[in-house]
Amino acid sequence: MEKTRTKLAEGVYLTRLPARKFKTSLLSAQFMTPIAAETAAAQALLPAVLRRGTMCYPDMGALSTRLDELYGAEIDYTVRKKGECQCVGFVASFIDDAFTPGGEKLLEPVAELLGQVIGNPVTKDGRFLPEYVDSERTNLVDAIRSILNDKRDYADLRLLQEMCAGEPYGVSRFGDEKTAQALTGEQVYETYTRLLSSAPLELFYCGSASAERVEAALMAALSNLPHKAVQAIPQSQCHTARKEVKRVTDLMDVTQGKLGMGFTCGSDDFSALMMGNTLFGGSSNAKLFMNVREKLSLCYYASSLFHRQKGIITVSSGIEFQNFQKAYDEIQHQLKAVQDGKLEDWELEGARSTLCNAYATIGDSQSKLENFWLGQTATGRNDTPEALAEGVRTVSPERIYEAMKTVSLDTVYFLKGEGAEQ
Repeated sequence: MEKTRTKLAEGVYLTRLPARKFKTSLLSAQFMTPIAAETAAAQALLPAVLRRGTMCYPDMGALSTRLDELYGAEIDYTVRKKGECQCVGFVASFIDDAFTPGGEKLLEPVAELLGQVIGNPVTKDGRFLPEYVDSERTNLVDAIRSILNDKRDYADLRLLQEMCAGEPYGVSRFGDEKTAQALTGEQVYETYTRLLSSAPLELFYCGSASAERVEAALMAALSNLPHKAVQAIPQSQCHTARKEVKRVTDLMDVTQGKLGMGFTCGSDDFSALMMGNTLFGGSSNAKLFMNVREKLSLCYYASSLFHRQKGIITVSSGIEFQNFQKAYDEIQHQLKAVQDGKLEDWELEGARSTLCNAYATIGDSQSKLENFWLGQTATGRNDTPEALAEGVRTVSPERIYEAMKTVSLDTVYFLKGEGAEQ
């Protein structure tokens, strides 16, 4: 797919992904800002407050009515973490011009409404409406608490918090509950003015409209943005390996243990590490699934994830408390099998197929395309899905083994029940 990136104004860039096979168009506007424990909650709360209304459409009812007039267009707020960058903003979806009754053009009015949500939110005395801030703060706190209710997600987050303690990568995209609960309307408005004036704004469009139309619509919609001293998007720093393995145990009222293991990668051979991780635990044919879970029944689930932007691999597993040491040892054993090249041909080809299919399907969804290119932009990369697939297809087994031999254990996290014996 042809992709272009154009500078519209200082700190404002448009990535255009022309496509005629979709019946809808997608328009995304994302503020890119460093993620930090002190600011993450306020930045996560901001788009939810902005989505409550504009000066022209001052509540969700009026905003919904306007969207209905645009043939059921949607504008949803988003909060994502890409590398060590927090991406907050909006994604709009609307009928593509080729499918509207009478050929009515929706790009311009949707872009104009999106511009209002960003640049002209409903305020009173120069501040957001207190009832909107209070309501969305409650929703944010509930979202943070919901992570604790899903013990798998909670354990995965705790592993990253401990492994990357003191690093931005260890901060949740929502921030922490204590900071979120203490947020005031003044703090949220200060965050708004700061992002509006200094945060890079990345725009994405996927649809059939010409480049000239898209650029003109967005320039008109965002003409009043007070961009001043625009900050550069922060680049993730690779995690530095520890000299001694860090071990952390949390006690909680749970019936199933959660074992998380974090590994550092000493190689920058991305294709080889992607393949190595897929062989290790990144698919349903991987060694963790086939051996630790299926063959030995040591885990309810076991998988691994390669964090390219940090140069780490994390393992997530659910176990019986008494199986901690057995599962721990077997996970290490399966990693060594990959490092030593103890692999069948079908495992290698299965891993290639899994990754190539994943890259191939990115172009089948506008949301996948937007999310992929947002991640590439946030982490300073420009590899296309096709280039990434080609890298996987051509990587040799020897490169995979050599890259995986640089993988070493860094952090072990265990969530177990109160009073349970290990």
